[in-house]
Amino acid sequence: MNSLEYREWVSKHVEIGKEVLYLTRDECVNIGLTEEDILELTEKALVAHGKKNVEMPAKIGLHPLKDTLMHAMPAYIPEVFACGIKWGACFPANRERFGLNQTSVLLVFNDSESGWPLAIMDASWITEKRTPAVSVIAAKYLAKADAKTFGMIGCGVQGRAHVKVISHVLRGLEKIYIYDVYRPAMDRLVEDLQPEVEAEIIKAGSYEELAKNSEVIASAAIISAKPEPKIKDEWISKGQTIIMCDCHSLYEDVTMKRADKYLCDSIEQHELLIGYGYYPYGLPEIYGETGEVVAGLKKGRETNDELIVCNNVGMAVEDMMMARAVFDRALQKGVGRKLPL
Repeated sequence: MNSLEYREWVSKHVEIGKEVLYLTRDECVNIGLTEEDILELTEKALVAHGKKNVEMPAKIGLHPLKDTLMHAMPAYIPEVFACGIKWGACFPANRERFGLNQTSVLLVFNDSESGWPLAIMDASWITEKRTPAVSVIAAKYLAKADAKTFGMIGCGVQGRAHVKVISHVLRGLEKIYIYDVYRPAMDRLVEDLQPEVEAEIIKAGSYEELAKNSEVIASAAIISAKPEPKIKDEWISKGQTIIMCDCHSLYEDVTMKRADKYLCDSIEQHELLIGYGYYPYGLPEIYGETGEVVAGLKKGRETNDELIVCNNVGMAVEDMMMARAVFDRALQKGVGRKLPL
């Protein structure tokens, strides 16, 4: 199917230029995408980005309050005619101040032939799912294949999602260490997810305990305006794999700089973040982008004693790949409501 044929199929369900399909969070959640589907879509998006078969300018943003962000994330993936923009905000104090989630996300999905919007959908669920999927795909190529221990820092929505899906690629896991400064979040994670996860979930007593006992470490904590290191360099050893969704917030600069391989998802995006002040000590020498490794253009882990750091801040190509799948299924199932333009 080419882009014009896809447009013709879409036009049988939505009158392009005159109406738009609106999808709520619950409708996206229940659309029928499995964990395996999401991992496959995310890997496909990373390959496309690694091969530079996408158009994706660096996300620009607003920062109304300390440690908050509102990011605009456009992307176009010609291979699947996926085109649009995501507008996402993260305000960590929302729950305490207003009883709201800290993250809110809306996505506009467009027709790549005419530019007209086809759908407006909640994208918080898409973000929740594709973010850990990126970490999992990164672990597939960068972690030791026989890793038996995994550590998750942050036990909120993202941390829980990481714990649920990491065994898709680290199949020999025996222990999953978790840590959160808010201990009830750890308790809930164990209570809710231990029945679903084969590996033993262990509540670590400190950052140090988790760092020293985990061959692969993932983190999804607050992205602070400036790094606030909680993990000492001496706790990190050769052979470990560090995968971050929260920039350098938790790690000492020396750890980042001594990695044998330091990767990020988008060099352009992280250079923009330097301008926002997120990397006051600069970035380490970048070995490559995550997608380049996933696409086979650069090698992943080559030896068991490499210290590998992968810094993924999230890319719109991942969102658009999933948005296309959600949109298609919504049309097929008659989900959502059409709004006049």
